[in-house]
Amino acid sequence: MNLPNKLSMLRIFLIPFLIFFYLEPFFPYGKIIAIAIFIIAAFTDMLDGKIARKYNLVTNLGKLLDPIADKLLVVSGLLLVVIDQTIPHPYGVIIAIIIIGRELLISAFRQIAASQNIVMAADGFGKLKTLTQDIAIPFLFLISFLGNDIVINSTALLVLQIIGYCLICFATLFTILSGVNYIINNKNVLKG
Repeated sequence: MNLPNKLSMLRIFLIPFLIFFYLEPFFPYGKIIAIAIFIIAAFTDMLDGKIARKYNLVTNLGKLLDPIADKLLVVSGLLLVVIDQTIPHPYGVIIAIIIIGRELLISAFRQIAASQNIVMAADGFGKLKTLTQDIAIPFLFLISFLGNDIVINSTALLVLQIIGYCLICFATLFTILSGVNYIINNKNVLKG
């Protein structure tokens, strides 16, 4: 197993710790640790791809592991902020359905493409989607920490919430745009 694949496995391995520290009620700074874990895991996503391309270490296992690890990380983080209503109900549920639905749709689309020996490379919208998700989710973790675990000025918390909601809305918008863009740019996959 090469280094990029080990980094993808590390990302998967970190997810239970992310969930534990986010939900663990007895440790006052658990959500801060969860933020650090999420950022480290998101960084390994960027790092494994760069290493794989630079050193020609792209493997079939990596093509399978990397997107699974990415999706598990984002979906886990998103569900945590939906469950504790950091994103207010019903908006959190709607955002989660959109993001998870897009991931399932594009994964199925990629499987169809792979069966036809067509490679669907990530594009600018896909990279922007990942970047905005990787910024929005730990920011929402911070809002949950500040709003529930630490008493701060209500105006400051409101400003942070507005920023967090804007970030997750942008992430959702780029999720939709990247999904539509994948389908439009690869519509020949559906012809078979």
